[in-house]
Amino acid sequence: MGFWMRVLASILDNIWIGVLLFILMFVLLLVMPMDEESSQYLMTNLGMQLAIPAVLIVALWIRFASTPGKMAFKGKIVDADTFEPVSNGRLVLRYIGYFVSVLPLGLGFLWVAWDKRKQGFHDKIAGTVVIVER
Repeated sequence: MGFWMRVLASILDNIWIGVLLFILMFVLLLVMPMDEESSQYLMTNLGMQLAIPAVLIVALWIRFASTPGKMAFKGKIVDADTFEPVSNGRLVLRYIGYFVSVLPLGLGFLWVAWDKRKQGFHDKIAGTVVIVER
């Protein structure tokens, strides 16, 4: 799956994750005590804002080998050598690889544009590649 298709898939994924997080935070604000300390903690809890998308994304990868954004373009994550399904552990490693990809000014994601196999750093770390199913 090429660079621009992955960019568009990422935009779609970020939209649905953002909407989902907004709804979740809104519901939590409704059911939590409305004191200032609780509200501030909830809105600034970076751990929650990182953990929820991580769990959602990895769960989708495990179940479908894709995300809604990738599914829109028929993208699927597979083993880079065998093109077979990837183990759950390697999918978790791939997500951790996102943090490596973003560190050098996002170069790990941009690398997809230049790499012969269209792999980002996170793909190389986990031994995965994103293919387009026909």
